[in-house]
Order: sequence, then C-alpha cells, then structure tokens
Amino acid sequence: MDQSHPSTYDMSDYLGMARRHWWLVVLAVLAGTAAGVGVAGTRPPVYASSVSVLVLPVDGQDANAAGGRTSAAINLDTEAQLVTSTEVATAARALLKTGTAAGDLVAAVSVSVPPNTTVLDIAYEAGSGTAAQAGARAFATAYLSARLGRAQADIAAQLAALDAKVRQYGASLAQLSGRIAAMRPDDPNRAAVNSQINTLTNQINALTGRENQLATTTVAAGRVISDAPVPTRPVRPVRALYAGSGAILGLLLGSALAWLRQRTGRRVRRRGDLRRAGVPVLAVLPGGTRARFDDVYPAYATAGRLFHRLRNEVLASLRPGDQVLVVAGASRGLGSTLVAANLAAALARTGAEVVLVCAHLPDSIAAAAPAARLLGVAAVPGLSDVLAGKVALDEAVQPATRTPGLRVLTTGGTASAGGLVPSAAVGDLVAALRSRAGYVVVEAPSTAASADAQSLARLADAAILAVELRRTRHAEVRDAAEQFRRVSTPLLGTVVLPRLRLRAAAGPGRGTAAAPAGAPPVIAAPVITQPGPAEAGTAPGTLATAAPEGGAGG
Repeated sequence: MDQSHPSTYDMSDYLGMARRHWWLVVLAVLAGTAAGVGVAGTRPPVYASSVSVLVLPVDGQDANAAGGRTSAAINLDTEAQLVTSTEVATAARALLKTGTAAGDLVAAVSVSVPPNTTVLDIAYEAGSGTAAQAGARAFATAYLSARLGRAQADIAAQLAALDAKVRQYGASLAQLSGRIAAMRPDDPNRAAVNSQINTLTNQINALTGRENQLATTTVAAGRVISDAPVPTRPVRPVRALYAGSGAILGLLLGSALAWLRQRTGRRVRRRGDLRRAGVPVLAVLPGGTRARFDDVYPAYATAGRLFHRLRNEVLASLRPGDQVLVVAGASRGLGSTLVAANLAAALARTGAEVVLVCAHLPDSIAAAAPAARLLGVAAVPGLSDVLAGKVALDEAVQPATRTPGLRVLTTGGTASAGGLVPSAAVGDLVAALRSRAGYVVVEAPSTAASADAQSLARLADAAILAVELRRTRHAEVRDAAEQFRRVSTPLLGTVVLPRLRLRAAAGPGRGTAAAPAGAPPVIAAPVITQPGPAEAGTAPGTLATAAPEGGAGG
C-alpha cells in the first residue's frame, strides 16, 4: 500500500530485472563463452619447457643459500639477469642455428629462482614442444659456457697480473743483489739492503704460491640437475581461461542489455516503473492466493484484506460529501472490473449502501458480462437498457446477494450502449444514484480505448487507475493521468495487478444468477495463476495473472 516508491534501484530491483530478462543474460553468457572459445582457437599454441641449473661458485667455495638470494656467495638475482643477457642470447642463437634475432629469443625466456636454493629454472617458450626443449637447453648451455668463460678469463687475468708482479719484484731483487755485492762488509747500509732483499724474496714466494694455486684451480660454473623435457600440451592458449573471460564479459553485457531493456521498455513491468509516470501506487495485488471467479475476494483472504486497506485509504482521501469513485483501466482488459468489484464490496462491508455501475463494455464476446459473473447477478437489464429508456433505474439495479449492502448496475444488453455513455442521461443517472446510495463506484472503460472514461470521471469525485503489469504501457498511464487532470478529477493513485487472461468457463459458477432470454452468454472469466519467472520480480508476493489476448499488444 505504498504511496511512493524509492527513486533508485536496490538489490531486489536488480534481481527482479535479472529474473525478468534471464534469457537475455543467458544468451549473452553463451555468446561470450562461444566467442572466448573461438578466440582461443585462433591463437597459435605455445609450448614451454624448463631446465634446472645448479649454480656453483667458480672459486670452489661452499655456495650456501640459507642467507638469502643476494647475500650468499652467489647473487642469484644477478645470475638470473645474466641468463637473459645479449652475450648468452647470442651464444644460444648460435647453438640453435636459427636466424631469429637475439632479442626475440630473450623475449621467449623466463628465469625463476626457487626459494632457499642456488638453482635457476630456465624456461623457454616456442611454437612446438621440440623447439621449446631445444631453446631451454641452448640457453642453459650458453649460460654455463659464458659463466665458465668469464671465470677462466678472470683466472687468466689474475695469473697475468701475478706474473707481472713477480717479474717486477725479480728485477728489483736483482738490483738490490748488485748493490749489496758492491758494498764493503762494514758498510752501515748493508743491513737495510739485506732487509729489502728478504722482503722482496718473501713477496715473490707468496706471489709464486698464489700463481701455483690459481693454475691448479678447477673451475666449475654449475651443472644441469634437471633436463628440459618435451612438453606434450601447450601452456597457451588456456581455453578455460578464454571461455571464462568470455562468459564474464557476456554476463556484464547481458546485464547491461537487461538494464537497458528495462529502462527503455514501453510496458510497466513492476510497480516501481510507475514513478516514470508520476503517479502514486495505492496497492499491489498480492500473490499466493487462488481467486474465486464466482465471487469477490473473501474479507479474510490476503487480497480481501488488501482491498480493505485500499478502502480505508480511499475514504481518508475523499472530501466531505464525496460519494462517486470512478475506476478505469489504463489499458484494455479486465483490470478495472476486478478492482471496482472488490473495492465496492470492501466499501459495502462498512455498512454503507454501495452501488457498482458497470460502464465497461466487454472488449470481445469472450469477455461478455465479467462483472455479472464475478458478483453473481444477471447480465441484463443494465446501464445500457436504462440509458436507452427500456427499463427504470430501480428495476435495473440488482442486489449482490453474496455481499450485503452492495447493489450492481450491469452494462446491460443494448448493442448501441457505447454511444450513450457521454450523453447527458449519464449525469442524471449518477445524480440519482448519489441520492440513493452512500457510495457509487463506477467501473469505467479503459482510458486507452475511448473517451468514455474521461466523461465518467468528470461526473466523479475521485478516480483510481488499474494498471496491469506487462500489458499497460508507460504512455497509457501518463495519458490516463492527463485525462483525469483535464477534467479536474483527483487521481488518488493506481492499483497494480498482474496481467489477466481469459479462460473458457466449464459452466456457471457457484451462485451465478441465470441470465434472462436474449442476454449475452457468460463464456469466460478472468484467470489468475501463480507467478512465473517474468512476473516474479514485480513485488514480493505479487499475484501473477495474465491478460485477455484481445488487449493492447506490442
């Protein structure tokens, strides 16, 4: 019984939107998944093979990695960078005997260092398994060769430096030996020269020992501890990843399309859509209730209690002296019939005398005399017969036996009744009913079908609009509100109900009055079913119904 609705969407709105347009989201997800798989099929396969290399210190020291990657005897981060250096890539290119540029080979290499180890994992990616294996092996071999070559070059440089120093010290020693040979035994400088000779001799011996040590050092740059295998499956593309990414993109696209369809849709699909027309919502017909088509909703039923609340709000909105209410549908269908009959019954339960005037002519023969069947009265005589002068008003008004205090003036059986509604006789009839009843509820035709609803609203004190979900268009709601505004009839609000359909009746309903000869046959009655997926998101507990096929389409 909300009088207003929040102007923003909440989670229930989005979930309802997803339920209504689930097929659109599913199609988008399937299309996205198929597109992802298709894109994965166009990508060339990429194979990867890796080789593990144990890096050893070239000076023969213990390579303990427990101290970390960079503080041990070997800086593994530096060694990892050396694997992708131009020098190693050029050597690997020569081993592979390929014309690929060294830079392209480096782009296919990745190096990782397992924690707390002195091991380098060298991985190589290629278009085939054998090429990936050959590339990993080539880079491992080139790296070890380059590291060994650098170590040997360092040793050779050290030996050359030591040899040059030994020769330098030897020349100095020869000079000092010549000086001491020329000195007299009692020369005071003799002791100093002897000391220098001893120092040079010791240094030469030390350098010579270092040379011998370097010359006998065994250089071991490292070794392969895990050879590169031939991969049997490509690492890229990952079809599951492409399919999942496509599904996610499809889900986002489907959600966006569902939201766009919801926002740009011409039909009212939930009560919140009515805020676009600027009209308040008085009531939403609840779900989970089996409607009795040969009677109005019982007072103790969920829908009956809703109409009692609607009655209270309507009475609170009326001004002193207001008696006549007009109930019109925004679109073709039986929504106004259902709302007018139950509102009139709710008013009659207060003890007031209520007259229900059925001015809504059936849209088709399949919908003949729905109000008469609903209330258990005869279809004729009725309003059209009174306006045609065939019967008196008192004779045409019939008591609804199952609802004390409620009297009904049906549409009648005169075929030309549609042209009599705007006549001056209708005003006289409404004025006569004002003096004979406490309240008069007029079931008007649809505002989208003719101007009769506006003509009847001009004679009423207030108006209520019946809106069928998934049948009524936004433009029809706005047009109905504008019609009432132009004749200065206050529009109290809308009653939202799910779409109604007609079902052929197997026989007369319980307590249905027999129709006189010549009266239109009662063929069908409105059917209300449980909510389906399309209607489930309209409102909590909304009664899912469907509408006459002869109603407004599109």
